Amino acid sequence: MKYFELKCKTFIKKDIEFIDSFDILSKYINFSMCQIEEYEKSHNENKFTNYCFGNFYPIEKSKIYKSGNIYDFIIRSLDEQFIKRLQDLLRENINHTYIQVLQTTIKTVKQFFISELYSVTPVIVSVKDENNKNIFWTISKDGDILKLQKQLQDNLEKKYQNFFDEKIESNQNFIQLLELKNQKQQSIFFTKNSKEDSKKIRLFGNKFKIIPNEDEVSQKLAFIALACGLGEKQSYGGGFSIWN
Repeated sequence: MKYFELKCKTFIKKDIEFIDSFDILSKYINFSMCQIEEYEKSHNENKFTNYCFGNFYPIEKSKIYKSGNIYDFIIRSLDEQFIKRLQDLLRENINHTYIQVLQTTIKTVKQFFISELYSVTPVIVSVKDENNKNIFWTISKDGDILKLQKQLQDNLEKKYQNFFDEKIESNQNFIQLLELKNQKQQSIFFTKNSKEDSKKIRLFGNKFKIIPNEDEVSQKLAFIALACGLGEKQSYGGGFSIWN
């Protein structure tokens, strides 16, 4: 098993506030990939995307990515063809208001042993409350760590099955230890446009340190987390992770 990482060196045409950065990157990637019919269809049908992306870096202390500066961002996927086609599409998308991709490089990463996972962007997880209503998991709204771990596990298993078209059998949760790294809720904002108006949507999430179990299945799922993101809403920037 391996994933493919597309690193994009990006020129900022106009100041971008951190609160808007996920939305701008998400729309930029989605617009580019939807130039190909099969990817547009998959996006519109709300299927698993099999990719994830991280925000601009280096991070600015001012919380503003400044016009005239160059930043990097990374896209990962299990799908080599997707990454190679996206590489060209991003460079061809030259008329964007805020950003222009100047240079791209692709790196192939083969499966390796993962001792620790760290989420760099908020991990978004949906759970049911006592009224069977969908809510975002937070320590204040739910606080059930076992429920959280099960949702993360189930989500990764579905991503594996979706891409490889086979089930992955597990006797235990892939998480040996989970540590909540934020004191306040983390958020991703995006704008939903309609014919009538536009509305800013807020996704609530958390940042985690995860120590995976050492068995073969747990390590596969940890690798899927790196390749496709932890939790939900990867097309908006959720759950991008790094390792140790």
